[in-house]
Amino acid sequence: MLTRSRLGDQPSGVTRGAARPEKTDGSAATDSARREANVTYPLATKLSKVSFNTFYSNIPTQEENDDYEFADYKPTWPKLDWAPLKEFRHFDVGHRADPEKKSLLSAATKVDHLTPAIGTRLEGIDLRNLSYTQKDELALLIAERSVVVFENQDINIEEQLELARHFGPLHRHATTAVPVKAGLDEVHVVYSNGRTPADFTGTTRLELYHSDVTYELQPPGTTSLKIITAPTSGGDTIWSSGYALYSSLSPQLQKYLEGLEAVHSAAAQADGSRAAGTHVRREEIDTVHPVVRVHPVTGWKSVFVNPGFTRRILGVPKAESDAILALLFNQLATNPDFQVRIRWSKNQIVFWDNRVTTHTGIVDFFPQRRHGLRATPHAERPLSVAEYELDYGKKSKDRQKEIWKQHGYDAEAEENKVVVDVSKAVVYND
Repeated sequence: MLTRSRLGDQPSGVTRGAARPEKTDGSAATDSARREANVTYPLATKLSKVSFNTFYSNIPTQEENDDYEFADYKPTWPKLDWAPLKEFRHFDVGHRADPEKKSLLSAATKVDHLTPAIGTRLEGIDLRNLSYTQKDELALLIAERSVVVFENQDINIEEQLELARHFGPLHRHATTAVPVKAGLDEVHVVYSNGRTPADFTGTTRLELYHSDVTYELQPPGTTSLKIITAPTSGGDTIWSSGYALYSSLSPQLQKYLEGLEAVHSAAAQADGSRAAGTHVRREEIDTVHPVVRVHPVTGWKSVFVNPGFTRRILGVPKAESDAILALLFNQLATNPDFQVRIRWSKNQIVFWDNRVTTHTGIVDFFPQRRHGLRATPHAERPLSVAEYELDYGKKSKDRQKEIWKQHGYDAEAEENKVVVDVSKAVVYND
């Protein structure tokens, strides 16, 4: 039986997975009083003089009584209190899958790899009819390709949740909206009503890149989002590959990052929620994760930091931490070699592996409506390179080098050559 190794003593000032200390400026008492009172959510029009970071502050807006077909799935912020999450043993169903994924891929009428690094579109598959074998193979495909797209899917939200449970227990978000319809607390609502344009006075485009809730003890894995109302154009989502980011770095920097840990924090999201007048359903935490994690199924190494929630690298001077994170954030957000951009259409569903990607939505679609429903299964506690190799008894790998080997190019052998004929290296720039 595999055993999960631990990362050692707690760093000074950070408790792994523990709630942040209560504030001593009186705000803790205010929060307690808020839980006892009936909360009336302020409207965005009443908050116009306050600058909000729109990534962290979900500001409720006044909704008209229209005949919108998906009114049951509009956002609401219930006043509920949930216990802290506890660690559990996770098994990735991708371990059971046929490496060739014959059952899943043979059912598709078309398989389209959108870029070499990330993204695949499958056509001709109805997600409601997947067998257990095909679900396992889908998990493996998502682990390998990071983002998998299905169009024209009639799967409803209850069926989407049931499919998501095949990959792991479902996450309930502590601050963001859930549907108005009762019994859907495990659904994360993505919603813009088309009445308020995007506001960038409190954030930058780079800061909107994130992996979902990486501050949790066991952040999400095989995540899905279905768009039920799409703009006629705009509102795309960009995903960036953590595998490709790792592969792009020098061997020296790769090795250095593999020994580092970083703090991921829920504080800004919780504080933003309170500032907007909505209830925080579970106390915020700061959690330590490895800067480079290994996917347990593929064995590939991925950079695991993101601008949304990663705050600092432990054990190094602040200036060094800031410089490393700035480099990694800039690369994941701006290097097109790592990215795939998905244009949404109604009833399209995208699966992604939250462990090895970051993403951001493009907010260029005002004054149109955009509405989606996300199902978010938990995965394992992130494994460092050392932990993976100890637990699994095999070496972790660089995805790009493994892909090249399949095409007859041994990158490590080439690196060991003393003489390099640069005339053979031809790079084209359009």
